[in-house]
Amino acid sequence: MQAIRRIGIMGGTFDPIHMGHLVTADAARMEYGLDQVVLIPDTCPPHKQQMAVTSVQHRYRMALLATDSNLYFNVLPLVEINGPSYTIDTVKSLKKNYGENTELYLIIGSDLIRSLPHWYGIDELLCLCKVIVAPRQGSIGAIKAVIHHFGETGKRRIFRLKTPELEISSTEIREKVRAGKSICYIVPENVEHYINKEKLYRSY
Repeated sequence: MQAIRRIGIMGGTFDPIHMGHLVTADAARMEYGLDQVVLIPDTCPPHKQQMAVTSVQHRYRMALLATDSNLYFNVLPLVEINGPSYTIDTVKSLKKNYGENTELYLIIGSDLIRSLPHWYGIDELLCLCKVIVAPRQGSIGAIKAVIHHFGETGKRRIFRLKTPELEISSTEIREKVRAGKSICYIVPENVEHYINKEKLYRSY
């Protein structure tokens, strides 16, 4: 019998990817015995459609640079589409590509937990994958409430990561770059070099 593979999925704007994303992804891999974590830069996340977002090509390259030294990380680019990209569509596609002998684990930050019950196709999503939530300070109650909201399904399919999410904000990083301040130690060194080389986040 073929062994079941456990694949983590971490989607995000990654504008830019930072150490908080990487620490959370690796903590989920360690705690849940994941064979691989796939990072996917969103092309057009529904909740950020009205915001200025750096081109997906730049964000994809930064994600590649940030993960190039970790054999357990893989970066998949989303196909350019018109309109919003929904998590359920991404998970369906990955489920089809990886096959039946695969368990999928969606890794999200606690900033998304309150909206989880309202996600497009959420009931089907919880059938297709389990959800790992990285907690931030003060988020434990909200995580428990959402697990309770989904009843037995929540208990079996939604889990809280023991390792807390690092309090790092991509918005704060962009503001630091724009102000000429250092972003050393909050993004990987090669990502910092890329941002400087491409003159990203200097202005909008």
